[in-house]
Amino acid sequence: MLVFRQLFDAASSTYTYLLGDTASGEALVIDPVFEQVRRDAALLRELGLRAVATLDTHVHADHVTGAWLMRQRCGSRIAVSAASGAVGADRPLAHGERVAFGGRHLEVRATPGHTDGCLSFVLDDQSLAFTGDALLIRGCGRTDFQQGSAQRLYRSVHEQILSLPSACLLYPAHDYRGISVTSVAEERRYNPRLGGDVNEADFAGYMGNLGLPHPKLIDIALPANLRCGEPQAATPTQADPDWAPLTFTFGGLWEIQPPSLAECAGRVQIVDVREPAEFDDALGHLPGARLLPLAQLAARIGERGAQLDPELDPPRPVVTVCRSGARSAQAAVLLQKAGFGRVANLAGGMLRWRAEGLAVEGGAA
Repeated sequence: MLVFRQLFDAASSTYTYLLGDTASGEALVIDPVFEQVRRDAALLRELGLRAVATLDTHVHADHVTGAWLMRQRCGSRIAVSAASGAVGADRPLAHGERVAFGGRHLEVRATPGHTDGCLSFVLDDQSLAFTGDALLIRGCGRTDFQQGSAQRLYRSVHEQILSLPSACLLYPAHDYRGISVTSVAEERRYNPRLGGDVNEADFAGYMGNLGLPHPKLIDIALPANLRCGEPQAATPTQADPDWAPLTFTFGGLWEIQPPSLAECAGRVQIVDVREPAEFDDALGHLPGARLLPLAQLAARIGERGAQLDPELDPPRPVVTVCRSGARSAQAAVLLQKAGFGRVANLAGGMLRWRAEGLAVEGGAA
C-alpha cells in the first residue's frame, strides 16, 4: 500500500511530501525543510517507515533544505539534479531516471526554466506528480534569476507536466493561499500563465513584467542549498534535549518512556495532572509526584502573572503524568507556553508505568 502525506512549513509556505511503501517500509521525502526535519523524522518513525532518500525539486531560494540533516538523523541519501550545481549529493539525478522506494518508484523529469536544475517527479502509475516551482497552482515559479528562462519553463511545463493524463494530481513545492493540490486538467484550462490558449510569447511577456522582489532569505538559503543544506561550522543545528532520553512525536511533543523516567526521576519535577481522587486510586501515583490537576493548571496559566506553584522551578526539567498520557500531553503544552523550557510527557501515563512494574505510592497491589 502507498503511504502519502503532504506536510507544510508556514514560515516559507513550503510543502514537503512523504511517500512510503508499506510492504518494504521504504520511503522518500520530497523538498524537506531544515527546521522541520525533527517533525518529518517523527512521522516516519510513527508510520513505521525508513527514509531511503530525500529529493529536492530544485535549489531553493526561500528556505534551507533539510536533506543534509535528514541524512544525519535518518541515514537517507541525498538526491538532487545533476544540473543544479549542488555539491554533497549522494545521487545526482538526470531526466528519465527512476528513484525507487520498495516496490514503487518516481520517474524523474527535467523541467528547467525556474532554475537550470528543476526536476518534477511522477509516480509510477502517473496518478500523482510533484512539480516543485515549475508549475504552481494557477501559477508557476519566477524566471528572472537563478538561470531562469521563460521560454524554457513554458516548454518544460507543456512537454513534461501538462502532457500527463488529465486526472493526474499535481502537488507543488509552494502555495501562498492555502491550496494544496490541483490537476493536469485544471491547469491546462485555468492556469492564467500557462493554460488555455496562452502561447510561448504570451507567457514570456507575462513573466517579464512581474516585478517581484528577491526572496528575503536568498543570501542564506541559496549558498546553503548549494551544499545540500549542510550548515557551515558556526551554524547551530537542532539539538535534542540532553537531560533524559526523549522521543519527539509528530504531534509536536517530547515524550519520555517509563523506564527512562524511573532512572532520572530524582533529577526532574514530576507533575501529576489527574484529579485528587485519581491520585490515590487503584493506579496510585509516582513517588515524589506533585498533584496539580489540569483544570487548575490551565486556570493559573490563564491568570496574568499568576504563579503556577511556588515549588515548581521553571529551569528544571518537568515530566507531566496522567492516567493514559492524554491530559498530561495538554499539560506539557501549557507548561511550555508558561515558560518551562524543558518539559516531557510520560508516554502511556500511569497505565504504562504500572504495566512496566515500576514503583508507585498508594494504589492497589
